[in-house]
Amino acid sequence: MVKHIVLFKLKETLPQEEKLKVMNDFKAAIEALPAKIGFIRKIFVGLNINSAEAWDICLESEFDTLADVNAYAVHPDHVAAAGILKDAKEGRACVDYEF
Repeated sequence: MVKHIVLFKLKETLPQEEKLKVMNDFKAAIEALPAKIGFIRKIFVGLNINSAEAWDICLESEFDTLADVNAYAVHPDHVAAAGILKDAKEGRACVDYEF
């Protein structure tokens, strides 16, 4: 099994209302993906409530193989969901590990 964890930082210049909308829209779109992409084993998006920390969003997901992670990355439904952050995102960090 492979755990895929991604952290996102949104632009500081975004108004708080817009930031919250983008975060919630992204969460809803990503968490709807298992119904569309059958090889996602688990997926969850956490929204940071601690403003003192650097990252705004944590995506945690599980796949059988790294090949599945790579297929997920280019799947049209995932690309559309990830597009929600396109103009709002300032930074991204990712870790994929076997467990």
